Amino acid sequence: MDTSGPHPRRCRVSLKAKQEIRRKKQVLEHAVRLGNVRKTCRFFGISRSSYYVWKAAYQREGDTGLINKKPCASRHPKALAPELVDRILHLRRTYHLGPRRIVWYLARYHGRTVSDATVYRTLRRHGVHRLPSRVGRRAVHTHRYEKQVPGHHIQVDVKFLTLPGPRGQRLRRYQYTAIDDATGPGAPTLPAAHAGERDPVYRRLHPALPLPHPHGPHRPGA
Repeated sequence: MDTSGPHPRRCRVSLKAKQEIRRKKQVLEHAVRLGNVRKTCRFFGISRSSYYVWKAAYQREGDTGLINKKPCASRHPKALAPELVDRILHLRRTYHLGPRRIVWYLARYHGRTVSDATVYRTLRRHGVHRLPSRVGRRAVHTHRYEKQVPGHHIQVDVKFLTLPGPRGQRLRRYQYTAIDDATGPGAPTLPAAHAGERDPVYRRLHPALPLPHPHGPHRPGA
């Protein structure tokens, strides 16, 4: 057996690793001189399986193969897929998005759910967790869905307003804005109306919207 092994790779080795390499090489060299693996293993108090593992590692990697390595998997089972990591880095470098906006973008447009902490660790691991100075945030191109049939999908927005009355009193009003996806944002805006039971707009929208009842909690049939 040739114990010279392949040319060792140049790397910084700790004192403990050097001692481990020297001890294992003594075992391998003793087996070569004695010509009996079983007696060598009994003399040094090791198993033959360990001897053959050391022998194969030494022939494959030289002295570096004799250093004890952590028994961990090459890839964590819960690690992000490489294509997802590339997408996160693309959003960061191209649009300068933060972790939360990246999480929102992946969930909405790619159906991938990740935490903002995972995104931050990914950015930190690749050295892009800090944006360069004087770099503005770019807008992400979004895809707005549209309906072809008018009235098929209507977005309704409700906003609370406080307006001055004719006598100087404060009037509470709810402004209802309805936008038809088929006609776009040019749909008319409903005028501000009092959120009362006698208002026709309120009676029409209240059953479908989570609006507060003007006289307390809404009780069906009351």
